[in-house]
Parts: sequence; C-alpha cells; structure tokens
Amino acid sequence: MLGAVILGLLAGYLGRALTPGPGPTGCFPTLAIGLVGSLVGYFIFTEALGIGDAEILDLGGLPGAVLGTILVLVLLQAIGRGTRR
Repeated sequence: MLGAVILGLLAGYLGRALTPGPGPTGCFPTLAIGLVGSLVGYFIFTEALGIGDAEILDLGGLPGAVLGTILVLVLLQAIGRGTRR
C-alpha cells in the first residue's frame, strides 16, 4: 500500500512536470492524479499490452504510471477546456 502511494506521488509529480498547461497543484491533487494515472498505466500495460505481472498488481512500473498520469492530465485538460466555453 505504501509503495502504491509513493509510486502515485512520484508518477503524479513527474506526469505534471512533463504535461504543459494548467492542472491540479498541491500534494493531495498530485497524489490523486498519480494514483489514478498509475491504475490507467497498469491497465494499459498489463491488460492491453500484456506487459508486467497482473497477479501481483504490477503497475507497469514507473514509466507506465507516468504515461498513465500524463494521459489522465491531458484528458482532464480537454474536459476543462470544454466546460469553459
């Protein structure tokens, strides 16, 4: 559990740093986005691509978590742009 939180926080920080534009700031939003992004990366890598070990909840590692976080941030930005019109 602690490992997932640390991975989520790190993935959220790195994903936020690599994604331009507005986005959530602060420790808790970064952690939440990172955890959601980690799960997205897990499903992309283990379920869709067959990379990693689904039996022990391998999240696709940090690269998968960061890619998932970037995807979540891009989707949040697209939704945010649509509601500002």
